[in-house]
Amino acid sequence: MILEAEHFVALGFFLFLAVLAYYGVHSKLVGALDARVDGVKKELAEAQKLREEAQTLLASFEGKRKAAEAGAAAIVAQAKQEAELLAKEAHERTTDYIARRTKQAEEKIAQAEAQAANEVRSVAADVATRAAEAVLKTETAGAGGAALVDQGIKDLGRLLH
Repeated sequence: MILEAEHFVALGFFLFLAVLAYYGVHSKLVGALDARVDGVKKELAEAQKLREEAQTLLASFEGKRKAAEAGAAAIVAQAKQEAELLAKEAHERTTDYIARRTKQAEEKIAQAEAQAANEVRSVAADVATRAAEAVLKTETAGAGGAALVDQGIKDLGRLLH
């Protein structure tokens, strides 16, 4: 029973552990594990620091983005106002231009009507004068014509005063 293989394996294992303890392997192993833990802690601290910097940068860029969006919205609003103002001014200029052109056309029409009326009066006066001349030539021949001339002179004096 004492000389069974399991006992020799256990004895060999304990001797192996004793040799490792004698040479201080356990302290080296613990030191290596502690160094690894410290390295992991440093990496975690660095990762946390980088995360905080990234959060700060993200917040900064978000603020800049919002400011840029607000600026763009203000520019768009101002452009719309300017476009509306320009459209209104163009409409007013067009309306004024049409009104001026209409007034000029009406003035030309009135002027043409006045000129036509004057020409008609002139032609009518010429025709009436020729007709009166023709009538007077036929009517004033003889004694009746002298009486008619005397009557016209009397009427002329009355009409002038």
